[in-house]
Order: sequence, then structure tokens, then C-alpha cells
Amino acid sequence: MDIKDKKILVLGLSKSGIAAAKCLAKRGALVFITEGKEPKAEYEAQISELNKTNIQVETGGHSEDFISGAMLAVTSPGIPPHSEIMQKLRKLNIPVISEIELAYELTQTPFIAITGTNGKTTTTALAAHILNTAYNAVPCGNYGLPPCDMLDEDLDYFVCECSSFQLEYTRKFTPKISVFTNFTPDHIDWHNGLENYFNAKAKIFKSPQAPVYSVLNAKDERLLDFSKDCDGKVFLFGAEIGNNCSFVRNDMIFYKKDGKEEKIIDLKDCPLIGEHNYQNIMCAVICAKLTGVENDKIKHAIMTFKVPAHRLEKFAQSGKTVFYNDSKATNPEASLVAIRSFNNCDVTLIAGGRDKNTDLKEFCEAVKKHIKTVILIGEATERFEKNLKNNGFDNIIKEKTFDDAVTTSIKLTPDVVLLSPACASFDMFSGYEERGEVFKRNVLSKINN
Repeated sequence: MDIKDKKILVLGLSKSGIAAAKCLAKRGALVFITEGKEPKAEYEAQISELNKTNIQVETGGHSEDFISGAMLAVTSPGIPPHSEIMQKLRKLNIPVISEIELAYELTQTPFIAITGTNGKTTTTALAAHILNTAYNAVPCGNYGLPPCDMLDEDLDYFVCECSSFQLEYTRKFTPKISVFTNFTPDHIDWHNGLENYFNAKAKIFKSPQAPVYSVLNAKDERLLDFSKDCDGKVFLFGAEIGNNCSFVRNDMIFYKKDGKEEKIIDLKDCPLIGEHNYQNIMCAVICAKLTGVENDKIKHAIMTFKVPAHRLEKFAQSGKTVFYNDSKATNPEASLVAIRSFNNCDVTLIAGGRDKNTDLKEFCEAVKKHIKTVILIGEATERFEKNLKNNGFDNIIKEKTFDDAVTTSIKLTPDVVLLSPACASFDMFSGYEERGEVFKRNVLSKINN
């Protein structure tokens, strides 16, 4: 990409936007960052530092003078295609790409791209952890650092978590391995429809962005069907289908390529629990095998892996009660996988927050089968309560504050207290990370006093 002395626009003062701006400036581009909102106080020092490197920054809007004349715009992932700034850029015929696409254009290091509705972060972290037993690989993208921050490092692989927002703005991004963990409705408003959401993710499995290998979830009916149309050599995980797959048989994970199967690990040796996590492991195993990592290294890496925070994270125990933080479950589909991880035990579920108004039928059925008590909080309380009761579950406690919910859950002394909200956090917290950290601090302070 010829960018020296060319005007390039960066949309937004996000982590990825700042990484893209610094990367472009270092390579001689004339960089202009345009931020639609007035910046938070913590950004003031950063803006000052950017200005010192001749990166121009405007905030509080997108002026015509600032935008015009750019050869390219690199967008932060939160800006939807139907936004005002995107409409302006289309009128000016300024192409828009994501920071991931920019990094791809500026490096020869291959990408392993991991997308899907749920499970992306755990799979990304685990795949990078395994690959690092044989290579220099980093988790990046929507998890970890933006790849533009690491272009000057001596790397063998970028293991890149890719959101639909990031993939929406790719045109040439061609991973060596493309992974699709699962697909359920989410981000429909941002994409203006469910099919647009699917297509944003699906593009890295088809020409002209086709990978060498396409890796998809055989347990997901839509992805199993989609796998028949994928380019690249297709591998499935979660079921023994075809000659290229990873699957569980007799409580062991196997890998099969061209019909030849190999045992990788016993489930009892896996630190991650639940069917969804076994799928994450199988997926990461395929990525590792396709890059040439040996079986003993794969097994050892799986056994030493620590789950990323806020994803069915076991963090405390008091008496018989074990506490799990699954704050990353911001929709009912994500909570399902955590709920189904527990069988034949007394589980108290803390759920609720800002409602995404997605269908709750499957969620309610799983709660009825696996959960003894539900504590509801936040804006979603009434709709969740109504749906649960309509589905025959009425052991429900409503609390007005997050602190009260934690206190009540501890007093119940169940086998498991599970925070898996099935909702966004923005009615109470800045994001799922803050919600999870507050939960952990709150629990630890109460059980240790």
C-alpha cells in the first residue's frame, strides 16, 4: 500500500483507531483523526501526544474540510455503515477499511481469523496459547492489542479475533485460516438486518477473501450448511463429519485429517468445562494442527490454559459454593452455554441488565432444566420474569441493586453462583468488564469478611 505523503483519515479515537493512526504516521502518511464525540478527559493527554507526531485531531464532529482530500479512511469498529460520516465518505468516494484490513495490507505475517457470535475470545486466547509452544504468535484484534500495534514485531502468526463490525469494512483481508465459532442473532440494528450480520462474518470464507483453510462449527446447523459453500479446505469441529474434523468420542478429543485420526486429550484433563468450551478446544486444536504444532505440545498447552476473565471464570469458593463470573454473556445465547455447563447441582443464576429484546424461549427452557434459583436485576427484570413464569419457572428473586443480588446469592448457599446476565450492562456499568470486576470484588469482600 503506497501511503507515504498521502492523506489518510482515521475515524474515531478508539484503541484500534489510535493504533492505526500511529502506524500510518510512522510510515509517512498524513494522518487526520476525526472523532464525532467530544473526547473524555482521559483522552486529552493522548490527543496532545498525537499532535506532537503531526497527527491532526478534530473532535465533536466531522468537518468537510477535515475529511475532503483523503485517499482512504480507516474506521473504528463501532461506526455503522448507515451513520452520517459513512454517508459523507460515500458521497466523496473515499474508500473505508478496518484497522484489521490495514494491518493485513502492511504485513506479510499470516492471520488466523476467528469470528462468530460467541466463543471468539476464548478460542482466540487458547489458539494463540497453543501456537506459542512452537511459534511466536499473538492474540489480537477484538481481543488483545490491535494488530497495527505489533507490525514491527517478529511474529509468525496473528491470531485475530474479528468482530462483525471489523469484518464489515474488509475487502482484501485474506486469512490463512478462517474460523466461524457459531452464529446466533446479534447486532441486528448495527447491520440493518440478520443477513447482513451473517454476511459480514461469512465474507472471509469466500472468494475474493477465501482462506487456505475454513474451520466451522458442525453443531451449528447454519454453519454446517454454509460449510458446503466455503472456499479453502474445510474442517469441522464438534462432530465426526467427513474426513477433516475434530470431535469427542468416549470422553476424548480427536483430530482427523484426510481420514487419519489422532487422539489429542482426555476431557478430564481439560481445565475448561462445558460443551461450548469443548467446542472451543476442538477448534483451537484444528488451528494448531494446521500450523504444524505437535500433539504433546497441544495437550500441555490446553492443560495449562487459563480462561480469559469474564467468560465462565471460576474465581472463588466459600464452603461448598463455587462462584463463576460469566459477565461476557451479554445475550441469551451466550448465557445458554454457561447454564448448560452445570448438571445435577444447585445453581443460583444472576441475570438481567439492559435487555436486547431477543427471543427468550430457549433461555427459559435451559433455566428450567439446569437452574434452581434466578435472581433478576436491571431493566430487563420484568420481561425476563414474565417469560420465565410463562415457561413454568417461578423460583425467581428480584433485586433492585447489584450488591443486593450478590448478597442474596451468597445467603442461599447453593453449589454454584453463576453471573451470566444474558443482557448488556449499560444500565448499571460501562461494559461487561466493569460488571465482572465489580462482581468479583463484591463476592470476595463478602465471603472473606
